[in-house]
Amino acid sequence: MLRNDSVRLSDSTIAIPLLQDILDELALKIISSTIDTAKNVFQICYDNKIPPSSTYKKIRKLQQEGLVSIEKIDVDGNGRKVTFYRSNIKSLDFNLKKESILLQLEQNDALLTNMHQLPLQIGNNQ
Repeated sequence: MLRNDSVRLSDSTIAIPLLQDILDELALKIISSTIDTAKNVFQICYDNKIPPSSTYKKIRKLQQEGLVSIEKIDVDGNGRKVTFYRSNIKSLDFNLKKESILLQLEQNDALLTNMHQLPLQIGNNQ
């Protein structure tokens, strides 16, 4: 049974590029790191031992694909904005058969509770 907080993708023109984005090592670290807790870029970098410049670029791309979103923006002690990112997906199931591909993404429940967001929008949002 498909829950209303899941998205099923069977169109290979959408599913394959999305899967490629997720399977990128850096993207996987960012998504995994932010499933349970929103983190700023420096927390993500520290936890995963990855460089900030690559992390910023990848987060931007993941935001465009609808896989990561901004949960909150705080102001630090120096008056600078600090953005906290959260994974939009909680889990991903991948099914490959001879003639088809199916991705099923479960939306991160914490985002629904914390931000009252609309259903997960997957794909290129340009």
